[in-house]
Amino acid sequence: MSAVAKFSLMTLPYEANELEPYISAETINYHHGKHLAGYVAKTNSLIDGTPYANMTLEEIILKAEGALFNNAAQVWNHEFYFSELAPANKCQHQPKGLLLKAIEEQFGSVEKLKEKLTEASISLFGSGWVWLVSDDKYNLQIITTPNAENPLTKGLFPLLAIDVWEHAYYIDYRNSRADAIKAFWNVLDWRIIDKRFDAIHKSK
Repeated sequence: MSAVAKFSLMTLPYEANELEPYISAETINYHHGKHLAGYVAKTNSLIDGTPYANMTLEEIILKAEGALFNNAAQVWNHEFYFSELAPANKCQHQPKGLLLKAIEEQFGSVEKLKEKLTEASISLFGSGWVWLVSDDKYNLQIITTPNAENPLTKGLFPLLAIDVWEHAYYIDYRNSRADAIKAFWNVLDWRIIDKRFDAIHKSK
């Protein structure tokens, strides 16, 4: 009798074509339905019959190394990324509340923050992620991580993730990562980022 898979492919909170024209249904179908699905399957394979089988993704990320870390972290990273997107006509296009105040105090304006995130995304060499994170004192930072690396391993709280692996944009934008990042801002739902920041405050 085969083991029951612990982790399953997330259900997207939108249809594959609802992020068009900024992110195509073809990209979503490959990015979510092939790449993320592959990371989920590989993670389940690697934890089967090990102590990791009883851990959450976060626990695995903080304890594992090598292939297991890479696959589990990519599952977490992608779920985090896909969850912050929404159809352009349903997005909250600017942060509000506590997060807006923190951004204005620490970066000057939302536009300046977006410029810095865009610059970091364009300049990151190779595959990886760009993150807006908070520490436990609500200080915001922009960090980049190569490959599957995740801010949780640095004791930071991720708020926003930009996937700059080529599989996230190459179908739609080929080698123009800059155009992909420009499009990304149209489908980023700041409502989700606000909630993530608020959750840090509520947990303290």
